[in-house]
Amino acid sequence: MITDRPPRKASRITEYLASDQLTNLDLPPNGDLQAAAKAIESVIKDGTPVAVRRACLEFLGIAANFYRVPNVEVRVLSARPLRAREGGWASELFADYTPKAMLIRIWTRTAVRKQVTSYGTFLSTLCHEFCHHLDCQRLGFSNSPHTRGFYQRTAVLYHYARDTPIKRLVWMKIPNGRWRIDWQQMNRSR
Repeated sequence: MITDRPPRKASRITEYLASDQLTNLDLPPNGDLQAAAKAIESVIKDGTPVAVRRACLEFLGIAANFYRVPNVEVRVLSARPLRAREGGWASELFADYTPKAMLIRIWTRTAVRKQVTSYGTFLSTLCHEFCHHLDCQRLGFSNSPHTRGFYQRTAVLYHYARDTPIKRLVWMKIPNGRWRIDWQQMNRSR
């Protein structure tokens, strides 16, 4: 994971820096979110798009209710789009969020082999997109930049939903004011 480049416009840098500094989220005191995450796990491998969508809506509804934001709609789609670029470089789109429509689109299969996405990857992606919704609807980050804070908030929500220990992300500075996760350091601190 790599952060977005800090914006050049002064009007947007304030939001970027505020997002970067906000690394924690309040979490629901009950186990409803974990139960909803387990429901996603139970349907992701063999479930129909309708069953997966229903489980996602339950999870997102619980999260939206707790954070007091409007519900977000979700579309569950099959194979991820593959974006190919000259020179052989390609990337897969796991999901996206449209703020004006309050819509998450999430794909359940890999782009090339059309294999079912692992539960961990799927839930992490859903949490990521929900955090964009939370940024826009509650935290006042209309551009919802990918900052270190954004990724940490996403990790907090994901690990809470999976009922696994929350890990602090370790960052390495790279050119152009960006940061990337230092996976070697992360793996050493396990």
